[in-house]
Amino acid sequence: MPQGSETQADGTEQAPGAEPGRTRRGLLIGAGIAGVAGLAAACGGSGDGDDAGGSDAGSGSSAGGGADGSGAALASAGEIPVGGGKVFEDAKVVVCQPRQGQFTAFSATCTHRGCSVGSVSGGTINCPCHGSKFKITDGSVVNPPADEPLKARKVTVQGDKIMLA
Repeated sequence: MPQGSETQADGTEQAPGAEPGRTRRGLLIGAGIAGVAGLAAACGGSGDGDDAGGSDAGSGSSAGGGADGSGAALASAGEIPVGGGKVFEDAKVVVCQPRQGQFTAFSATCTHRGCSVGSVSGGTINCPCHGSKFKITDGSVVNPPADEPLKARKVTVQGDKIMLA
């Protein structure tokens, strides 16, 4: 037993003057749990959060609608460049305009490791985590390591507003 410790009835050691019921073991377990929780929160993010320079993508917000952004106006049609697109982090969706007046939408979650896609450029939706790229026309994989297409999402155009259906 370390010098200056007191042995409790349950066999655990407690520092002199410490609050009853608080042991070194309990303190270490509590610190370990807090550390794991912090690590889980840090690893549960959506990648590095940096947008690779030169992208058309931005972070948008959805107004109104449900928790998944359904029924929400995402942007005006003019905000989505022809041949490009825009990532809407809040709604977890990426909206593209492969040709003038044709809009496609996909989940913004990469099918490789679940990172959020970060940009749309050169006709592809790009994931910053591991380099996966997806076609803006149909969400299919152009560049691995992802091997499954992005999940299609439905959008409608009402007036000039792009709405998540």
